[in-house]
Amino acid sequence: MAVDVLLGLQWGDEGKGKIVDVLSTKYDLIARFQGGPNAGHTLEFDNQKYVLNTIPSGIFNDNSMNLIGNGVVIDPIILKRELDNLKKSGFDPVAANKLVIARKAHLILPTHQLLDAASESKMGEGKIGSTLKGIGPTYMDKTGRNGLRVGDTQLPDFKERYQKLVNKHKSILEHYGEIPDFSEKEAAFFEAIEYLKTIPQVDSEHFVNNYLKEGKTILAEGAQGAMLDVDFGSYPFVTSSNTTTAGACTGLGVAPKDIGSVIGIFKAYCTRVGGGPFPTELEDETGEQLRRDGHEFGATTGRPRRCGWIDLPALKYAIMLNGVTELVMTKADVLSGFEKIYACTHYVQNGETIDYMPYDIITIKPEPVYKEIDGWHEDLTGIKSPDEIPGKLKAYVDFLESELGVPVKYLSVGPDRVQTLIMS
Repeated sequence: MAVDVLLGLQWGDEGKGKIVDVLSTKYDLIARFQGGPNAGHTLEFDNQKYVLNTIPSGIFNDNSMNLIGNGVVIDPIILKRELDNLKKSGFDPVAANKLVIARKAHLILPTHQLLDAASESKMGEGKIGSTLKGIGPTYMDKTGRNGLRVGDTQLPDFKERYQKLVNKHKSILEHYGEIPDFSEKEAAFFEAIEYLKTIPQVDSEHFVNNYLKEGKTILAEGAQGAMLDVDFGSYPFVTSSNTTTAGACTGLGVAPKDIGSVIGIFKAYCTRVGGGPFPTELEDETGEQLRRDGHEFGATTGRPRRCGWIDLPALKYAIMLNGVTELVMTKADVLSGFEKIYACTHYVQNGETIDYMPYDIITIKPEPVYKEIDGWHEDLTGIKSPDEIPGKLKAYVDFLESELGVPVKYLSVGPDRVQTLIMS
């Protein structure tokens, strides 16, 4: 057996949670491999909506185990709140023995969030667009070899380790000005730590590889999107982790040879939250229509998303980086009603026409070159079979497959799990 990987190919918000939920019935283990509560994976079924920040999106499948991997950073307060909300809705993955956490996953402290806010406020117009969840500072402590891990909560000197790291953070915060009072958040943190200790902790590298040895099926779930990868995204307007297939290896303890299918998800158009380059952004009524019809507001922050036409050079880049073997296109229903839609096929940069993602798309902004495509007017939300897909949408999918060189296997025509078509 192999570990299949599911990840986003744009700037996040592609609909990963819904597709993991749809596919979870095929897998014995759903394993989240990076990111933190800055992610918001939205799932809808039975007329209910659920937003998951840290918990893998297979949690609603009775037959799959769910792992929060070592590459994830965890805010105990948010995780407890998430689990409490699920319990109120009739789902209790802890009691059902359906959730385990990697001992090597790092913890987000209240002072990490203070550092995040202080750093972002000092950047002025150069703000990254952080969600202020403390993600970046936590990964900085991880790479700086100062961080606290989930397994540390079981050690007798955990509070001393915590205080040592907090003291370090305070010394940094003093340079930004007065340190806000975080005593209330700190009390909630330690209460949540006690709850966290009731969830089984595992060595994720052994846990995942034992599943492989037993011939069980595994799906690795990514957060954010490939264009936010800390190495290959639109740096510095990126997240703090590796959102690509390579991140699944380091975020779970999986050898590259054990990666199987790579399922890449993209929207029928493009969105982005926060700052950073966005070559196909539409700052006009069309962009507003996409935002309005697509309900393009962050699941975690509520921030309005920037909207624009699909960007094929960026998609080709993400497909190459991740070794994508099959595609999922979401939000095709949002484009219903447009007389014409457009796809960016090339960029013009410094007078040269290129079809790849250049090194610098911030200082020297590339100009998108568009192909005009006939739109469709049919309501897609009630479609149950690929045979019902309007001809012009089918032509759009065929065009994308030809350009990208990878088949579109799934097509999402609405937010509910049942509004997902298997194309082949």
